[in-house]
Amino acid sequence: MTAKKVDINSLDYIFSQMVETMDSSKNDIYKISEQNRQSLLQMQKELEIVHSKLAEVLIDGDILEEETRLSRKRLGDVSKHFNTFSEEQIREAYEQANDLQIKLSINRTEERQLRERRADLERRLTELNESILHADQLATQANVVMNYLTSDLKEVGQALENAKLKQEYRLRIIEAQEEERKKLSREIHDGPAQMMANVLVRSDLIERTYREKGVDQALIEISSLKVMVRSALSEVRRIIYDLRPMALDDLGLVPTLKKYLMTIEDYNIGCKIHFHSIGDQRRIITNYEIAIFRLIQESVTNATKHGQSKNIEVKVEWCTQMVTITVKDDGTGFDPKFVRESSFGLLGMQERVDLLKGEMIVESSPGNGTTMMFRIPLKEEKE
Repeated sequence: MTAKKVDINSLDYIFSQMVETMDSSKNDIYKISEQNRQSLLQMQKELEIVHSKLAEVLIDGDILEEETRLSRKRLGDVSKHFNTFSEEQIREAYEQANDLQIKLSINRTEERQLRERRADLERRLTELNESILHADQLATQANVVMNYLTSDLKEVGQALENAKLKQEYRLRIIEAQEEERKKLSREIHDGPAQMMANVLVRSDLIERTYREKGVDQALIEISSLKVMVRSALSEVRRIIYDLRPMALDDLGLVPTLKKYLMTIEDYNIGCKIHFHSIGDQRRIITNYEIAIFRLIQESVTNATKHGQSKNIEVKVEWCTQMVTITVKDDGTGFDPKFVRESSFGLLGMQERVDLLKGEMIVESSPGNGTTMMFRIPLKEEKE
């Protein structure tokens, strides 16, 4: 048997490349470790701020609770001796009790959010410390491997790279989850939570009105209350749709879009939404259906909320290997060059389109409405 000649120069090249790769990986680990330490310091400062804010909120809460108790006592006195107080004094007592109740509700919500934020920061600090410790261990292991330069060097370098990628993915997922939680908490706090607090106070007022002023006046108050409840219900439904449209899994993209757009039209009086689905519509991969729904949802929300549009046209064109989505409105419009850099909504849509390897086109100018176009290459759902 003839032995194959070994190319020493090739081996030297491969060897030097392995050493370079390992050294580069070690430097990356040091950078990640240093970045984590900087993040740790920032997070510790944020935790101190949260502790300070929570202490202030607790003090304010105690004061509000005492003031609320006194206002309710005052309200009770007014109720018992109704004839001895003027209408101005009665209204003032009711308004003061209502205002304090809302402030106390907001205070409690803020306290809960701060406690949740504190717990989350403490958890993330623990994870970050573990990550720093793990990075230091990896750096030590990298030094050992470089000293021995074994035949497994390439696999070790790949393992380190994979660990780095996994850590980056994990951090991005955590950041996305935190951002969604903050958005949802803010929406509930600013919308349904305050509305429900008002409903509670108004229901007490209706009961009092019925006893003292009769059915007709109470019915007027009930009509006003119904408007408030309907508004709260609208907000809750919108938040549910933002989380995930439940019909998407069962009905598919087009039926869900029709239902969603009808709901948006119902809750935006004076705005007409025209929907067209052109071509052979079909089920596609779930992630693609969700992404396309979100792109249309964000575009329509911008048109109704920021563009103040009266007419919106949503068109979905199905081709063999691509779907084209167009959302056109007659709203106020904007300058894409100025808004794109500062709009998290547009940036989020661009990132979503990039993940789908698609294309996003924005056509708009002040006073001339907006046209959003998305071209998404399709992957069909496997049976």
